[in-house]
Amino acid sequence: MNQVLLIFLPVLFALFVPLLYKTFSRIHTGWFVLLVPLTLAIYYARFIPNITEGPYTSTFYWVKSLDLSVTSYLDGLSLLFSLLITIIGSLVVLYSIFYLDRKKEQLHNFYFYLLMFMTAMLGVVQSDHLISLYLFWELTSISSFLLIGYWYNRDRSRFGALKSMMITVFGGLMMLGGFLLLAQAGGSYSIRELIANGSVIADSPYFIWMIVLILLGAFTKSAQFPFYIWLPDAMEAPTPVSAYLHSATMVKAGIYLVARLTPLFAVSEYWIWLVVLSGLITLFWGSFFAVKQTDLKGILAFSTVSQLGMIMAMLGAAGIAFHVESPQKTIFAFAAYAAIFHLVNHATFKGSLFMVAGIVDHETGTRDIRKLGGLMSLMPISFTIAAIGSLAMAGLPPFNGFLSKELFLTSMLSLKEFSLFNFSTWGPILPWVAFVASIFTFVYCLYFLYYTFIGKGNTSKLPKKPHEAPIGMLISPIILASLVVAIFFIPNVIGKYFIKPAVLAMQPQLYETIDDIPIYVQAWHGWTTELQMTIGIVVIGFLLFITLKKWQPIYRFVSEKWSLNGLYNRLMRFADVDSQKLSNLYMTGSMRHYLMYMFAFMVVAVISTLFMSNGFNYSTANTAEVGIFEIATLIVMIIGTFTVLIARTRLTAIIALGAVGYSVALFFIIFNAPDLALTQLVIETVSVALFLLAFYHLPKMSRHEERMPFKINNFLIALGVGVMVTLVALSAQSQKLLPSISQYYKDTVYTKAGGGNIVNVILVDYRGFDTLFEITVLAIAGMAILGMIKLRRPKKEKKTHETK
Repeated sequence: MNQVLLIFLPVLFALFVPLLYKTFSRIHTGWFVLLVPLTLAIYYARFIPNITEGPYTSTFYWVKSLDLSVTSYLDGLSLLFSLLITIIGSLVVLYSIFYLDRKKEQLHNFYFYLLMFMTAMLGVVQSDHLISLYLFWELTSISSFLLIGYWYNRDRSRFGALKSMMITVFGGLMMLGGFLLLAQAGGSYSIRELIANGSVIADSPYFIWMIVLILLGAFTKSAQFPFYIWLPDAMEAPTPVSAYLHSATMVKAGIYLVARLTPLFAVSEYWIWLVVLSGLITLFWGSFFAVKQTDLKGILAFSTVSQLGMIMAMLGAAGIAFHVESPQKTIFAFAAYAAIFHLVNHATFKGSLFMVAGIVDHETGTRDIRKLGGLMSLMPISFTIAAIGSLAMAGLPPFNGFLSKELFLTSMLSLKEFSLFNFSTWGPILPWVAFVASIFTFVYCLYFLYYTFIGKGNTSKLPKKPHEAPIGMLISPIILASLVVAIFFIPNVIGKYFIKPAVLAMQPQLYETIDDIPIYVQAWHGWTTELQMTIGIVVIGFLLFITLKKWQPIYRFVSEKWSLNGLYNRLMRFADVDSQKLSNLYMTGSMRHYLMYMFAFMVVAVISTLFMSNGFNYSTANTAEVGIFEIATLIVMIIGTFTVLIARTRLTAIIALGAVGYSVALFFIIFNAPDLALTQLVIETVSVALFLLAFYHLPKMSRHEERMPFKINNFLIALGVGVMVTLVALSAQSQKLLPSISQYYKDTVYTKAGGGNIVNVILVDYRGFDTLFEITVLAIAGMAILGMIKLRRPKKEKKTHETK
């Protein structure tokens, strides 16, 4: 239970944030908030030495009858993500204390949203129940929407927040469909039980649909191509939000989901191909277009897209380990290790870079790289942090990014050796895609670093006089940059306590203990193909960088109109403007038109369903004999109906319509249903009386109603409704898919309901709530009619008002 409560600790504490903000207005609210992630980080750190002895579980049932629960499931994978969420969260809160002015900002809103997001992320990575995972998943979308739109008075903030919400919620709904299919096939909502029952799930006819729907959720959340377009616009959020959500936590939710479900879906070639190709395309696309950006956070946004694609590609390659035998199994195990390792490395160097971008913006007043330059001497500490983060992201030693990048190249090269699923044909191409994408990664890293700090710049024209940030704002990025360097020298310590337990949780069928994972990371592996590729990346990347001004104009040929952002904008414009035009075509204000649309749709839907499902059936086996009284009554009804159609006056039509209703009452009498007959007589009498009372106010017959198209439309709709009702009535009378409930009423009307009149008992006892609600509806309608009558002004008052 303690584990479950700690998931909700941030959002519970958030309830008191507005009170703390008002009560202690002289103290920055962030100092109080900082206690929450620090406490959680210390708590989760206790599990590090013994996590392989787990998993550690705790369950809280919120609807036990439906088996709906929140289960905190801590194994190596979920513990690693929980530590990232809380440790990076602590550093981000510390950074925000000095970044956000307590006098100018709505801090109670900011920290409330941030703590809500922290709970959502902890819930995602620790949930063992699919439904609770989905609920936390959507809570991340809601809280990130609020954080991105924190500066809601800015148009771009609102636009970015809405864009992220639309795309990620769409993916979440698709993922929910996949979860429901998965639970139906596996007979459980527990992820652990589903993985254990993987062979049965793989035989499901909906297995491919599960893969596609769940990956849609993962790809939209982790900004994979083509869903990445929300991430650059989300950079309108405050920098602490960007450093937290879009480098270390939210965008990693999709990574976590793919890693968690790899043991279940990696048996399918579709899973492997989709994840690998999506990752490589995203890696290339993000790295290529990062060089086009002129906003510091825009560059980092596209770099995040590319790095997420890199991790996703490695996770796809890791699934191949389920299809090969040793020693190939060891080769592909590198991919899982590399993916988790780079996930940790990315959180350190990208978090520090986002914070540096925020510092530059905070101290110079701009993030436009075209206006920056020459800040190295004015902001030496920030430059050092940026250099460490940029070179780590570029994959150079002695930084942690070099180690995981080498493992990435190893995993991509290993695809050439995999012969199943047509990888022998396409596999050799994939390392080249990775190589080219890595070249552009090197270019945008130098682009970010050089043009911000080293290149020529006129600092006198900046909105603010640049200077080094206060020490409080530098503490968090210094810690992250220190980790970037430290991990390079102790990678196997990190691997033993963090990476290998996560790999063990991701590939439980392959290993029993972390000692079975034969991976040892070191900076020098000899003169390998990976090292040669790294040298090629550096040389070609440097040449592209020094000739940047010559080839950068090629981005102008990419029309914004036909870009993915352009397509999204047109889709939203259609949803807003064009759909309004479409609505105006049929929203004419005429009740007659609306009834025609409804009846026409009902006729088409019901009749087509009847015949497509072979639902129509006609049998005379149980029909009663037709006598002279039935024939005479039917003739009267037919005459009355045609009289309504051809009547020239409203009065004639009302009388003929009443004759039809009274004839129906006669049918009930003939069929020995006096209660129904009495009800029909009362209703018909009241209806006719109301028509006659309102006769004076009814409109006269208009010439419009005499036109032939008008009559033909009415005839077709009326004929269709009549045919539909007749077919349904004949089918209902001719076949019984289920036994009738009437016999149950007959057997229990006296013994259980204590009544003698079966109709009264059905209305009052068996269908009591139905009758009560019908009476309620009639009462509400009656009050509305009475209100309209009361609101109507007398003629004298109206004339007096018009005279005045």
